[in-house]
Amino acid sequence: MHEFVSEKGWYDSQSSKQQSLRNLAISLNLEASEVLEIFQWTETLKDKESLASELADVSLYLLQLASIADIDLEKAILQKLAQNHTRIWENDAKKDQA
Repeated sequence: MHEFVSEKGWYDSQSSKQQSLRNLAISLNLEASEVLEIFQWTETLKDKESLASELADVSLYLLQLASIADIDLEKAILQKLAQNHTRIWENDAKKDQA
């Protein structure tokens, strides 16, 4: 990803696609919205290739954001999974009370 961004000149402070945390977070959200748009007005997946392409965009922005923020994303994911493993989810708590 860094090679691609460098080739495009997007690390340049004068670039219109500067790789700031804010810009990457906005782009990540916009791409995630494009994933949601695929399912607008439908419950079924009609175009798997479009979904794959949008998920790839989301992943690339996520990885770039983590890299620029100097976050070890694998470590963060594993920590979050461990945290979620011990978390009591609201719906689970209601089932346990029934």
